[in-house]
Amino acid sequence: MVDMSNAVIFSALFASLGSYFLIVDGDPKKIIRGYLAQSKDRTSVRSRLNELGRGGEREYQDFRIRQLSLISGLSLFGFTLSMFLGKSFFVSGIFATLLGVSTYLFTERELSSQIAHHRLEIEAEFPAIIEMLSLALSAGQTPLAAMQRISQTANGALSQEFAHVVKKVQTGVPFHIALDEMGRRVHSFLIRRFVDAFITAMLRGAPIIDVLSRHALEARESQRNRVLGAAAKAEISMMIPVVFLILPISILFALWPSLTNLNLFAS
Repeated sequence: MVDMSNAVIFSALFASLGSYFLIVDGDPKKIIRGYLAQSKDRTSVRSRLNELGRGGEREYQDFRIRQLSLISGLSLFGFTLSMFLGKSFFVSGIFATLLGVSTYLFTERELSSQIAHHRLEIEAEFPAIIEMLSLALSAGQTPLAAMQRISQTANGALSQEFAHVVKKVQTGVPFHIALDEMGRRVHSFLIRRFVDAFITAMLRGAPIIDVLSRHALEARESQRNRVLGAAAKAEISMMIPVVFLILPISILFALWPSLTNLNLFAS
């Protein structure tokens, strides 16, 4: 009786989904894209994808479709597995819901980790890229030509951001506005300061090379402080196995002969 009821539930579920797509007479992915185009972005996915250089509507829809596919697929798998193991419909529904929520949180956390890695990569490349930019400007190139050269010769996240700036300028956007958009897109304090100083120096006619040299030194100092902070955290982390594993074993080896002799004398 339980197997028959499960079969009826699954048949009704798949029949309802098939009937819906037959009624609307369209591609399921196209229908989902239509809904996503009209929906609101409540978790700021668009802005986060924009920081990764994937700020188009197509990229946002692809991310949401992948997210929905994972949630629905894993939830259905969990519900089917729970019903197959003989659990009740209510318990199976709760398990499927928890699995769907966990999948949603995992995909959001994965996107956030990609953004954090992207920011760290940009800040790590920043001193070297700024020094290359200073050398190119010292050689007589214009700021736009120097950025274009760096975007073509260097590999990395910051050089890709320079490539976005060059593409914006080639489409007719003023150079300082394209730079300001890069500073707003990349949520990094170093990049924001660099963009503000660079734009101010261009608009007021200040020596750009001096500004870049100062920012390169500050970036090197910030990178050194970040490495020292990471080393301090690693040192504290390494104390955990030393205190809780190596030290007790060393004390045990030191006290074991004495305890053995005491047991012999007691006997």
